[in-house]
Amino acid sequence: MGLISRRQAIQGAAATAAATTLRTPSVRAQKDPQTLRFVPHADLKILDPTWTTAYITRNHGYLVYDTLFGTDENLQVKPQMVDRTTVSADGMKYTFTLRDGLRWHDGQPVLSEDCAESLKRWGKKDRFGQLLMAHTAKIVPVDKKTFTLELAEQFGPVLEALGKPSSNVPFMMPARIASTSADQQIKQVVGSGPFKFAKDEWQPGEQAVYLRNPGYIPRDEPPSGSTGGKRAYLDKVIWRFIVDPWDAANDLAAGEVDWWEQPPLEFIPKIEQSADLQTFLVDPLGAQGWLRPNWLHPPFNNKKARQALLHMMDQVTYLAWAIGQAEYYRPCYSVFACGGPYATTIGAEPMMDHNLSKARQLVQESGYDGRPIVVLHVTDIPVLNAAAIVTRQRLESIGFKVVLKGMDWSTMQVARTRKEPPDKGGWNLFHTWWQAANVVKSRRPLRHHGRRGTRLVRLARRSSAEEARHRLGASTIKRDGSFGPTKSKTWRSAK
Repeated sequence: MGLISRRQAIQGAAATAAATTLRTPSVRAQKDPQTLRFVPHADLKILDPTWTTAYITRNHGYLVYDTLFGTDENLQVKPQMVDRTTVSADGMKYTFTLRDGLRWHDGQPVLSEDCAESLKRWGKKDRFGQLLMAHTAKIVPVDKKTFTLELAEQFGPVLEALGKPSSNVPFMMPARIASTSADQQIKQVVGSGPFKFAKDEWQPGEQAVYLRNPGYIPRDEPPSGSTGGKRAYLDKVIWRFIVDPWDAANDLAAGEVDWWEQPPLEFIPKIEQSADLQTFLVDPLGAQGWLRPNWLHPPFNNKKARQALLHMMDQVTYLAWAIGQAEYYRPCYSVFACGGPYATTIGAEPMMDHNLSKARQLVQESGYDGRPIVVLHVTDIPVLNAAAIVTRQRLESIGFKVVLKGMDWSTMQVARTRKEPPDKGGWNLFHTWWQAANVVKSRRPLRHHGRRGTRLVRLARRSSAEEARHRLGASTIKRDGSFGPTKSKTWRSAK
């Protein structure tokens, strides 16, 4: 069987944002060198990468769309669709000129108006985008290839925002599509990226198909992170959603699939015994698990109930049960990714001590009335499945009643947007994770701080880099338990 090299598969498929989006081991067995058959970690049900932060939709986005800027493997922002950038002397006006030859999949040229509308829509949904737009006076086209972004107030990380590599990624769309409300999902999938989405072959729960875009013109630079030349070496990429890992393993052994993004860890030893397959570590910084409370409804609309979650959190217990093999995980007592510039343990004492007696006391003081806590229980991703079971036990041990509401990951992406009370279809808690690209810097955790987060960013801009990191890190984690405890995971991929 003719195997495509790892480099070709990553570059050509662009299937997972230059490999930084892969998690546990992936696997491959190739028959046709022009087609990659990929088993993703979840079913693709949502096509709008602005509407959801789900990584499966982000990965879909990197196949179909392109970005103005990207972030390389050294965390440096580099141009992607942009050819030239000029900044006024006072730093208040940015002028962007697009590269020549950019076209949408329908054959129409990419215009500056398209980019302006895409940024405006993204800026209404993404927290980093919201911070940027709060400091922006206007984004306007100058001519067909040039547009300007004028600030109303100084905002240093403009390019960092535009080059954001992970959810929500500021993907560019035609203006007619980007004009869709950010609270509604887009109905058309028209990008300018290296692959076209074959919507007529899309079968939710079964497969998604991508066809090479012959009109795509990659940059000349070598690929790095989400930057550089995205050269498509494949004519077709097929995502096959396979629920049962045994079925995926059998299909892999039979040569029916080529790359398995996230096989359960217990499958890894057998995979690594095969001379035809290999596993690889995708991101040394790992991924960070979150337990996310809903503070719209009792009991977590009470600060003390949220603080009880911090005190019940025992990262080692979660990681041991959810992942099992110590070589694949490490505790991390920082909201920001450990190993990153904003990592800090200031204020993390509740998670480090995990005092259940204190947690029980806080539950009682919160006025909890005995109504069951509804936990959205993801059953098709082993790590999240196990985490929910641990959470039930921990919650019950501090005095909560618990109901696990089972569903697959993609269904949960929709369920978590519901704002109804838990007894009317809503929820109290769910588990998710962020890769290091999302939490290595300050914007993702500050997403949950609203106006306070904006004030922290403004304060940080007037401070030295070291002072900024300490203020952002300490203020975020010490705030009041408004968002969930964290656990750090290291993911691998195999092929």
